Amino acid sequence: MTNSVRFVRLASVLGAILVGGAAYADPFLVGRGMSDITGEAAEVGMMGYGSTSQVTAGIHMRQRARAFIVVDQASGRRMVFVNNDLGMVFQGVQQAVLRQLQAKYGNTYGPENVILSATHTHGGPGGHSHYALYNFTTYGFNKRTFDAIVSGMVAAIDKAHRDLKPGSIAIGKGELTDASNNRSMQAYLRNPQAERERWGRNIDPEMTVLRFKQGSADVGAISWFATHGVSMTPTNRLITPDNKGYAAWRWEHDLKGVRYNSDADFVAAFAQSNAGDMTPNLNLDGTGPTANELENTRIIGERQLQKALSIYNGALEALSGTVDYRQRYIDFSRVTVAGGFADGVSRSTCPAAIGSAFAAGTEDGRGLDGFNEGDLAGNPFFTALGGVIAPAPQWVRDCHGAKPVLLATGTQSPFPWSPEVLPVSIVRIGQLAIIAAPAEFTIMAGRRVRETVKAALGDSVRHVVFAGYSNAYAGYVTTPEEYDAQHYEGASTHFGKWTLGAYQQSFHELATALRQGTSAGSNAAVRDLTNNQMSFQTGVVLDNTPVFKSFGDVERQANASYLRGQRVEVSFWTGHPKNNLRQNGTFLEVQRWDGTTWRTVATDGDWNTTYRWERVDPVWGTSRAVIGWDIPATAATGQYRIRHYGDYKNGWNGNVYGLTGTSRTFQVN
Repeated sequence: MTNSVRFVRLASVLGAILVGGAAYADPFLVGRGMSDITGEAAEVGMMGYGSTSQVTAGIHMRQRARAFIVVDQASGRRMVFVNNDLGMVFQGVQQAVLRQLQAKYGNTYGPENVILSATHTHGGPGGHSHYALYNFTTYGFNKRTFDAIVSGMVAAIDKAHRDLKPGSIAIGKGELTDASNNRSMQAYLRNPQAERERWGRNIDPEMTVLRFKQGSADVGAISWFATHGVSMTPTNRLITPDNKGYAAWRWEHDLKGVRYNSDADFVAAFAQSNAGDMTPNLNLDGTGPTANELENTRIIGERQLQKALSIYNGALEALSGTVDYRQRYIDFSRVTVAGGFADGVSRSTCPAAIGSAFAAGTEDGRGLDGFNEGDLAGNPFFTALGGVIAPAPQWVRDCHGAKPVLLATGTQSPFPWSPEVLPVSIVRIGQLAIIAAPAEFTIMAGRRVRETVKAALGDSVRHVVFAGYSNAYAGYVTTPEEYDAQHYEGASTHFGKWTLGAYQQSFHELATALRQGTSAGSNAAVRDLTNNQMSFQTGVVLDNTPVFKSFGDVERQANASYLRGQRVEVSFWTGHPKNNLRQNGTFLEVQRWDGTTWRTVATDGDWNTTYRWERVDPVWGTSRAVIGWDIPATAATGQYRIRHYGDYKNGWNGNVYGLTGTSRTFQVN
């Protein structure tokens, strides 16, 4: 038995003695924690857009894991929710995190009570899946990025675990209507008119906010809202948590004074929901509200922040009641879907395959020439090529119905290219249920699952949140009506037309077991591919400087003075950032002289800084770090300097050494 479990049980006994069995003043133990999960900042393919030309070349803002733990003081049951600035939480990541948690805490944390969710930013380094489909554009598996993600998640959970104190949680809801647009209207309009009219909008404007307190102290918040993490475009090569990361940074850094160096930091998580067809590119052409990707990221993030603050500071409902959960691993390639979750007739799912429109891209992010959304015949040349690369038996093609199969990812050997055995779970905190789903659900698909779960749970639950992109990843989930349109989302629905029905049925079974207090049922065997990974990434051979230069020397110097609102840019001779990821550290500091010492005012985790890595001579091994700082209008006047921290690999002995560079002092007026 762990010390934390003993503490919970002791607290329960003492509470009953002291208050004669009355309810706790604070019904829960609440803990929060945050850690860095930023991977390799140079020469690694980025995850999300599927482009081999989009490789990391520095950092705009670091990626973070934000963890919350809630313990029911009466029963000792607990749950964990971790929001991660990632494109996806792949199943291999979940497996590694759970292994490390088990080694540290025994059976306290497991797949049934831990939700690892992704914000779906398209601006982070990739190669952290154990399945080939998601590692093609990253030239295989990137262990250092994978390890950074896993260790960062575990560190955030560990902080939250050590932070547990008596506390309370309150819930509020609101609508945000100007931070998303439906990028797949033709498919959405295939849904029944009565259903569309009942919901009233072709976006899902619902935002749900949880306010966490320890005693009377505010310690954190989670906001769920459906909009894609694609405000930054495929041309961006700097690591970014996109619009949700900006919203989190603004609340933590600007409003709460967080500097990301304390276990007591306020934690603001902006989580993802059923965002499959929701884009922040309001113009539906890859831009919006403006033509500038950074400004769009800021605006969409700011709109989410302001709505979340309004809900957080408004009338909230206290959560009360038990913490409970149900979870299963299900093989979605072979689910028999009962007629009630299909079209009145028993149906079945299919081995995973993606269709031609997968290559067409979306309305706001076009893909390859020669492919079009809604083309039910598919591109004959690529369909034939896909049959050579990833052949599908005719029965699999027949099973997928309207989908012209491009790649049969589920029938490859020795392992499928995408996972088919996937975790599904429901966690309950009092009158709130959180649905954790391992895919991108369109808004109507997510609505149907929420209604299914709410009906199965009955009156004991009043609020249902859909947490997509959680615990694993296997493409999209559309409604059957949207599937038949074969737009990008339908072509990316891996298990065929009745995929949504399989999820509804699975979540209905979990919700029923949760309500009745019965077991969740048996699990399908989960594949672990940890030891079956390939990487074609090249490591760092050596770093060098030009003749008569040293590592850390300034290549381009700062001006003598600047006005607030101007940009400072300084470059240094440096080494490859793969030598040291500087996790929970920084590649740069902007420092201000306060009269007695230099004080750090910004790092590479801040919105107004950039760290760019540029290869100068690939043969000789020279590279430079270009550090930028957009001076805020609110910056104090005075003397400043910029420092660069890096590491270089010695070509003679292969060792890695640290380096530091410092700019001249400059005046900000």
